[in-house]
Amino acid sequence: MSNVASILRGNIRQYGMIIALAAIVILFQITTNGVLLKPINVSNLVVQNAQILILAIGMVIVIVARHIDLSVGSVAAFVGAVGAILMTKHDVPWFLAVVLCLALGALIGAWHGFWVAYVGIPAFIVTLSSMLLFRGLTLVVLEGATVGGLPDGFKKIGNGFLPEVGPDTDLHNLTLILGVAVVALLIFFDFRKRQASKRYNFEVLPFPMFALKQIVLGIVIMEFSYLLADARGLPIVGLILFALIGMYTFIMSRTVFGRHVYAIGGNVDAATMSGVNTRRVDFLVMTNMGFLAGLAGLVTTARLTAANPKAGVNFELDAIAASFIGGAAVTGGVGTVIGAIIGGLVMGVLNNGMSLNSIGIDWQQAIKGLVLLLAVAFDVWNKKRTAGTGGAGAEAEPTPPPPDELVEEIAHLEAEPPGVR
Repeated sequence: MSNVASILRGNIRQYGMIIALAAIVILFQITTNGVLLKPINVSNLVVQNAQILILAIGMVIVIVARHIDLSVGSVAAFVGAVGAILMTKHDVPWFLAVVLCLALGALIGAWHGFWVAYVGIPAFIVTLSSMLLFRGLTLVVLEGATVGGLPDGFKKIGNGFLPEVGPDTDLHNLTLILGVAVVALLIFFDFRKRQASKRYNFEVLPFPMFALKQIVLGIVIMEFSYLLADARGLPIVGLILFALIGMYTFIMSRTVFGRHVYAIGGNVDAATMSGVNTRRVDFLVMTNMGFLAGLAGLVTTARLTAANPKAGVNFELDAIAASFIGGAAVTGGVGTVIGAIIGGLVMGVLNNGMSLNSIGIDWQQAIKGLVLLLAVAFDVWNKKRTAGTGGAGAEAEPTPPPPDELVEEIAHLEAEPPGVR
């Protein structure tokens, strides 16, 4: 039990938010008389929160690099508006319009990156000005009106679902197959990480606990897949989201760029003296945020089937809240993509559960504000607790196990050829 407790302390951010999400789901499942986890509601949760989760992926990377981006809601609205104008008034094919709009989002992010990385203006100021700039340009582009009549192919990005395959089973077969594939991959990578920990004599969960963890994880994923399959299948935007989660988790935990982002966020001076090109990393971080903001804008426009001047309002606040609730540190250097997704799900389930319980929007905003405050307070308390254990006069404790990110990096380095190290 002491071994288990030590491992839980080493990954307190990760496990704490998972437990909190589970508790919130159980609470609202009870208070809504089972409506929360009905298949159609679970499907709606994915569709309605996809754009916030997409933004949260980029925002947590920005926060890890000790910056902030206040412009993502306005950028999303502007890119969505430009896409709608291209498709409706200039007859640009929708797939070409999507590519152009993603490039526009990346260009806007590069604009932010230039001022932040090479001029030295704080990201808070740069993106605050862009929040006003692109909100105004959205009104200019749309001329203050809603633009509809978008192509059906484009609208499916936000409202479509994966096609049916295989025999008629009253369930969406492809969604179930994808669920099984995800479970198999997660078990494989978790087992590989366990083996790497054992080789370096790090503490690991006893095998019965490890097996129980995999069983619980598999049941949760398959139950989620079953609920989606019992509704209309996996939404197309859900497939995009899951692909982004996998890709950015790999980037942040398995690539040199990801390690540099964490190094800069942890100690920018030490990273600079170690040879990290901090300006280049900051530039790419902001460019990536612009790209994802553009994607979120297209998803929002497709889901609403129209470009609206008010689209994207408060998106930046929801994305920032998701990142902090998911374990990102205010001072940078700490945070994961999975954590940001869990934080976004906490916010999404709170919104949905309170709406199903007929709680007014005024109280919803107040409750979400308190949740964000508690998440940041937990981060501050955890830092003080960690620092306190090593202070003068503190009792000696066994060395805690390494965070999951360190174990993954060791496994990655072990797999690289000697010349790459």
